[in-house]
Amino acid sequence: EVQLAESGGGWGQPGGSLRLSCAAAGCTFRSASMSWVRQASGKGLEWVSTIYVYGDVFTRYANSVKGRFTISRDNAQRTLYLQLNSLKPEDTAMYYCAKGDCSSGYCPEKGQGTQVTVSS
Repeated sequence: EVQLAESGGGWGQPGGSLRLSCAAAGCTFRSASMSWVRQASGKGLEWVSTIYVYGDVFTRYANSVKGRFTISRDNAQRTLYLQLNSLKPEDTAMYYCAKGDCSSGYCPEKGQGTQVTVSS
């Protein structure tokens, strides 16, 4: 069973930056595609980004975050990251890291989440 623990959330100003981390255990992290998803209060789960591992590493982003957020990973540290730049109030949500490709909306293996709040 995979264990995922997010950290790094908090309050950010519009235009500011935050960096989220996710420590993984209980899975073969090096060969696992990993995702970030988010859920704003009263809304459904929204896919944010996935980092794939198919020989080479490549990434995909939701249009709402493309050019502002960057997903990355450190296999030695078994850690997934999400760099959030140019924050907007609509980025306010609970952010979850997840094992696998969550771009279809199916995302059964997630952590407990870390809250990001963007306001002035």
